[in-house]
Amino acid sequence: MLARHQDALVIALLALCCVIQIRYFSPAVGDPWAMLTLHAALLVPLARRRRHPVAVFAVVALASLAGWLAGFGLLAANGAVLIAMYGVAARSRLRWAIAAGAVAELGIALLVLRPDESLVVLAKEYAAFSVFVVAIWIAGIQAGTRRRYVHSLVERARQQALITAAAERARIARELHDVVAHDVSVIVLHADGAGYALHTEPDLAAQALQTISATGRQALAEMRRLVGVLRDDTGTHEPHAPQPGLAALGDLVDQIRTAGLPTDLTLHGPARPLPEGLQLAIYRIVQEALTNALKHGGPGTRATVEVDLRPEEIRLDIADDGRGAPALQVTGGHGLAGMRERAALYGGDLHAGPLPGGGFHVSVRMPAGHAG
Repeated sequence: MLARHQDALVIALLALCCVIQIRYFSPAVGDPWAMLTLHAALLVPLARRRRHPVAVFAVVALASLAGWLAGFGLLAANGAVLIAMYGVAARSRLRWAIAAGAVAELGIALLVLRPDESLVVLAKEYAAFSVFVVAIWIAGIQAGTRRRYVHSLVERARQQALITAAAERARIARELHDVVAHDVSVIVLHADGAGYALHTEPDLAAQALQTISATGRQALAEMRRLVGVLRDDTGTHEPHAPQPGLAALGDLVDQIRTAGLPTDLTLHGPARPLPEGLQLAIYRIVQEALTNALKHGGPGTRATVEVDLRPEEIRLDIADDGRGAPALQVTGGHGLAGMRERAALYGGDLHAGPLPGGGFHVSVRMPAGHAG
């Protein structure tokens, strides 16, 4: 939208110059309709110079040549050739940029060429116009180089984000694998116990079967999420350990305090059993947010963690009052991508950004339906 407004402004300014030239500096030459047609052929194509720079330059150059052949002389509208040349230099390959510059130089030579003038005068006029053309051409080349460089940076950032997301999915997949493996182990153990107690202690056997049923449903839910996560089979072997959950948040906050970040933890809502995968996601999100605050917050930073287990949804709010917001925005926030992946895994969404008075805030909302 901004580019369209800029193009419209350029065309409007050039049209204004044409009106001033015709009104105050140049008498009417030939057919006024021919003059109007020539101006339209020079100005109207500029509206498409960003999308079709070479074609627009060709049309404008041919229109300018037609005006010269018709004897109109140097018009303010001929500036459209320079604008179109800039577009070719900034948005096309180098060979097209060189060709456009050569055509513009040829046009300058045709404009200053007068049989009754000496070569010295013609050379001075040509040099004066040529310097102006070369300056615009170089500016277009620099703009194109800068645009391609910015595009390469954006593409590199996009690729890095994809790599980061893939690595985070692999990590989540390994952790969910441990969770599901634990649930299956529980099912096997209770199945064996139910088999032994089936005839001697039927009450214990029935209780074991209920545990098997609940654990199996939970394992199936985790498996559905696991199927949707890309696993990176790189052959790396990480040590297996029990995965942390809500009960480990207190120890996590103690570790963060010991590391130098005063942190307050608040739990709201009645305690109820949650799937281990969901507890792990909550733990990792809090861990990453506090790590970012510890790393980027600066001296004197304090943090707060609120976990609200509502009946309809689970809410996480992690905030700090440090100076870490600019650092997270500059570095791209790879940890934020991981937290967002974990929240999305359980149907939630994450919002993160700087606070008005300073500091950084991470807010996560996950529907409680995934906790059942």
